[in-house]
Amino acid sequence: MSTDLKPSGSNFTTLLNRIQTNEAIIGVIGLGYVGLPLAVGFAERGYTVFGVELDEKKIENINKGINYIGDVDSERLKELVALKRLSATGDFASLKKADVIVICVPTPLNKTGDPDVSYIVAARDSIRNSLRPGQLITLESTTYPGTVDEVILPYFAETGLVAGEDYFLAFSPERIDPSNATYQVDNTPKVVGGVTPACTEVACAFYAKLVGKVIPVSSTRAAEMVKILENTFRAINIGLANEIAIICRKLGLDVWEVIDAAASKPFGFMPFYPGPGLGGHCIPIDPSYLAWKLREQKYHTRFIDLATQVNSSMPEHVIELVVETLNDESKPVRNARILILGVAYKRDIDDLRESPALDIIQLLRNRGALVEYHDPHVPRIEAAGEIKVPLVSVPLDEKLLQKQDLVIVITDHSSFDYHFICRYSKLVLDTRNATKGIKDSAARVVKL
Repeated sequence: MSTDLKPSGSNFTTLLNRIQTNEAIIGVIGLGYVGLPLAVGFAERGYTVFGVELDEKKIENINKGINYIGDVDSERLKELVALKRLSATGDFASLKKADVIVICVPTPLNKTGDPDVSYIVAARDSIRNSLRPGQLITLESTTYPGTVDEVILPYFAETGLVAGEDYFLAFSPERIDPSNATYQVDNTPKVVGGVTPACTEVACAFYAKLVGKVIPVSSTRAAEMVKILENTFRAINIGLANEIAIICRKLGLDVWEVIDAAASKPFGFMPFYPGPGLGGHCIPIDPSYLAWKLREQKYHTRFIDLATQVNSSMPEHVIELVVETLNDESKPVRNARILILGVAYKRDIDDLRESPALDIIQLLRNRGALVEYHDPHVPRIEAAGEIKVPLVSVPLDEKLLQKQDLVIVITDHSSFDYHFICRYSKLVLDTRNATKGIKDSAARVVKL
């Protein structure tokens, strides 16, 4: 971004002043794992913040001071609601009173594997109906490079308002890592790209009130690409780790030992670890956004596609290990009692999105296994997608473990007592190396 341009104008000056003096009213569209921590963060810094939500239960909970996101402190939220600095509504017309509007809506893939930006489009249309001079609109939802320029900017232009003069438009990718106790919304650097230098400057000033370090980039497309690169980097390296796990198994090696030893090198190596498959909203999905976008340019994203193939095949690899492990005990998969430990897509959260556990459960059921699960964070799995029949988490105790033919660790929650699990189980398949260091296991432990 050129620093030679010094934006001016009453809308720019007025909005910047309202941001600097904490007078700006902030509206956040979407109060999920991205939007709610952001709303709480700005409310803590003295701003008046309201969230706009379609989910009536979330609206009711927020306005009662009831928290539903693990990364948000419940007492802090309750206090902010009591101070009337934080509220929620289902009325999108209220966006007109906001000086700053932040879009934090889901961006899943549709049934054909293409980007589904329908939530962004719905937010865009609601904002367009309320757009006025002196507003800043930022999109945080992960999406493909060009979304702001192609999906949002032309529609706002229909109002006759000019970006960078009348109102300000930017992209700043969310970097929320659920359950990460070290890096949260206020201490993770923020990347910001606006459609004009004035847009970038206003958006940077806004985020600097919450985050210690803000990194401006030259455009919204560059900012959109930053997020895609971050998660594609992880997806490809996890894909490599997963393939190395398969290779090590064929060579009779312990992949965990190999990776840990390689990680001792102080330069040129960054450890990534294998698992039963990718989960969550970002890593399994974001590379597909980039691959889809590049197909417009007739370019084939070979690394991305290969990593996606490897990562998406891991649930099937787990099933192969189940068959092999039970075979060694002269036990068929059909009618085998199998307990899944952990169904959330990552440790210590309740999020089931894209969780490999769901595929593994259904694949086992298809082979006739009698499958149960235990997850302290997920009390129930509704029938949807691959899961045809709902499941309820069963209590984890000695009796439950003893009656299982196989226990599979899918999600390595920190609350699990792995010594207890290995003491009372007959056979454990550990896909996360959660049983590392356990020497006195009564169970036979097989690792990924």
